Amino acid sequence: MASSSRDRDDLLSSFTAANHSQSSSPVTVSDPLDIFHEPSGSAPGSFQGEGLLGSGDGGGCSSDADFGFSRPEFRQAQLAGTVQFYERHVFLCYKNPRVWPPRIEAAEFDRLPRLLSAAVSAHKADMKRETRLTICEGHDGTETSNGDVLIFPDMIRYRRLTHFDVDTFVEEVLVKDSEWLPGNPEMLSGSYVFVCSHGSRDRRCGLCGPSLVNRFREEIEIYGLQGKVSVSPCSHVGGHKYAGNVIIFGVDASGSVSGHWYGYVAPEDVPVLLEQHTGRGEIVDRLWRGQMGLSEEEQKKSQEQRFQLQSRSTVGNPANEFIDLKRERKNLSDLSPPEESLGCCPENGSSSCCQSSLFSDKSENSGSREKSTKGKNESKSGKNLLSRLNSGKGNRTRKVCSMPTWYESWEREDSYAALAVLCAAVSVAVAYSCYKQLG
Repeated sequence: MASSSRDRDDLLSSFTAANHSQSSSPVTVSDPLDIFHEPSGSAPGSFQGEGLLGSGDGGGCSSDADFGFSRPEFRQAQLAGTVQFYERHVFLCYKNPRVWPPRIEAAEFDRLPRLLSAAVSAHKADMKRETRLTICEGHDGTETSNGDVLIFPDMIRYRRLTHFDVDTFVEEVLVKDSEWLPGNPEMLSGSYVFVCSHGSRDRRCGLCGPSLVNRFREEIEIYGLQGKVSVSPCSHVGGHKYAGNVIIFGVDASGSVSGHWYGYVAPEDVPVLLEQHTGRGEIVDRLWRGQMGLSEEEQKKSQEQRFQLQSRSTVGNPANEFIDLKRERKNLSDLSPPEESLGCCPENGSSSCCQSSLFSDKSENSGSREKSTKGKNESKSGKNLLSRLNSGKGNRTRKVCSMPTWYESWEREDSYAALAVLCAAVSVAVAYSCYKQLG
């Protein structure tokens, strides 16, 4: 019994040490206010939370309502400025989210991520750039095989890192910023999308992440972006409450590599991110959490500057004002009843013609000219016209239709012809008068 008790105490102490060892890992919770949600009955290093990634825990709609895109706190918090400062992101391709334990960087049986995380932590003070380590999905025989390492913003890939080479790799590549001699670095191109899908770590990421990955892959195939945009599920990146969490690396409009974080991303936002961010290099501010290389305050200021530029370009641009004016005129024209556009309209079964609205139109035009001379813009005149249309809706007991008069239908060419005939007649009369006097 004493021996059994000691074994149990040793196991408990090793379990506690394993949990505390992850605190120095660069892939731990980046937000100290984050709450670690672990499925009940699962222990660190186990695989009992595997089912959370796919179809959930069997709760169906209730799971989505509590942890998915319909959860009460979805899109309730401020996003900008929620990414901790860092300058380099290292992704280790290793297995898939279904078998990742909650703390994969500290799991006993996952030797490669555990040793790489420990080496990065040990050399953290020697690195010139603040470095973050994250695990992403890896499949042997594919573009991202197990052991491959992706580094951003360097945009390079090292193939087939093993646990025997971890110390040398960290020393040469991450500390000295040189090449790892056993491997040949490959340059990356295009955009790389990573979606937090760490279901055993947090149920929200386990429900939202796979749906986003599937939607990204569908849209990439629909628009033929294979080879240009790559998407992969990844482990915990910090900010469970902002799930779905998406990170996009790629070359921005200035030609430099940037890493932008997005939160509260839903499947319907995926086409917008592909078209606006990866396609045009424009930030989707309503989902933007922050950016690699900026502090939390710098992220907030960066978004404020974008808002100011957008407001100035929208308000001060005459082209935009003209477009708004045309849109307002179109809306006003759509409010006009269709029967008023007829020249003559039957009333009470008879075909009697209606009164002409020419003078009412002239009075409205003269009123508009008076308002324009007083310095009022045309948009306000449109609003007054809209109010007159709304106020007169109940008084239309008799249809008033426009009927053209003879001087309205008189063409300019007819006026010139009549003037020419008149001048000819006068000339003939003058010539005849002169002839009579000379005779």
